[in-house]
Amino acid sequence: MKRKICVVVTARPSYSRIRTALQAIKADPELELQLVAASSAILDRYGNAVRYMEQDGFEIASRVYMVVEGENLATMAKTTGLGLLELATAFDNLKPDIVVTIADRYETIATAIAASYMNIPLAHVQGGEITGTIDEKVRHAVTKLADIHLVSTQKAAENVIRMGEEPSSVFITGCPSIDIAALVLKDPTVTFDPFLKYKGVGEVFDLSSDYLVVMQHPVTTEYERARTQVLETLRAVHEIGLHTFWFWPNVDAGSDGTSRGIRQFRELERSSNIHFFKNMESEDFLRLVFNSKCLIGNSSVGIREASFLGVPTVNIGTREAGRERGANVVDVNYDKMQIKSAIQKQLSNGKYPSDALYGNGGAGRRIAEILKDIPLKFEKRLTYQ
Repeated sequence: MKRKICVVVTARPSYSRIRTALQAIKADPELELQLVAASSAILDRYGNAVRYMEQDGFEIASRVYMVVEGENLATMAKTTGLGLLELATAFDNLKPDIVVTIADRYETIATAIAASYMNIPLAHVQGGEITGTIDEKVRHAVTKLADIHLVSTQKAAENVIRMGEEPSSVFITGCPSIDIAALVLKDPTVTFDPFLKYKGVGEVFDLSSDYLVVMQHPVTTEYERARTQVLETLRAVHEIGLHTFWFWPNVDAGSDGTSRGIRQFRELERSSNIHFFKNMESEDFLRLVFNSKCLIGNSSVGIREASFLGVPTVNIGTREAGRERGANVVDVNYDKMQIKSAIQKQLSNGKYPSDALYGNGGAGRRIAEILKDIPLKFEKRLTYQ
């Protein structure tokens, strides 16, 4: 009988973080993939990542609608609660042998709690990492709920073990997103027209010219400052003057503030050098990143994939504070002059050597092998009379 592996994807970055593992699970004759698409991953305003899942040939076993609108602290808590209810129903219907949850989003802890209380072995991808925000609390809480730890780095493994987890349950797999970056590094040429393929809003420009990429999300512990924070970055990028691909923020508390700041700037400044997008396929996005002069913002892409690709990164604020990083990252505060100065420094530096801190490819295959072979903690589920 095939071992049923239920992977819950709740946001567009989570899909790129786990896609190669999904492919390896699906391809293994001894495993059955049960893919659950939930939260912002199935909403168009946040890029509708489920569309890319289906284009990649994955069948969606369950769609879980759980986002409470508002993008503030209360709605994050309510979304987590609603997710716990709905994911428990999905797991009850699917009856998986293992549930896989990814990283540190608030939806992740709903997945972890539901699986744990239902005595379903839980595998956690990307545990043990430090970021210094509420995400870190969520990640460490999920670590304590998880039975199988699939971590990206040696230091992350050490952190998980220091939290009291059994060393035999901790596996250094690398990050599956690096698998995609490794493919891009072998063939980095941009062969598509991003404006034609993904539309977006703003000026169209020639890809042969120098350009920047920006990904800036709200910080949940600073959500009330999201609008002013993004305006600092917008002004800096506007004054640098290079053409820019700017990607829309995620669903976290403060997202409305970030979005309002972008719309306000777009209407008042009429900036001719910035084009805004919701989302892109992983390979397309990483090829744009590789060929850019600098990645700017507070996304972990700058820490993970950009480090492997050698792309200069300006990391802004506290969202990625404490995360292991390579030499490609320059850290600044939310200050226009600091951001401009760091961008100019990175433009002068150019490409960095590739850094395999978060892996060198093959993480997805390793994750599938572990999930297939590891003895399960709960071979028989409890039933309640």
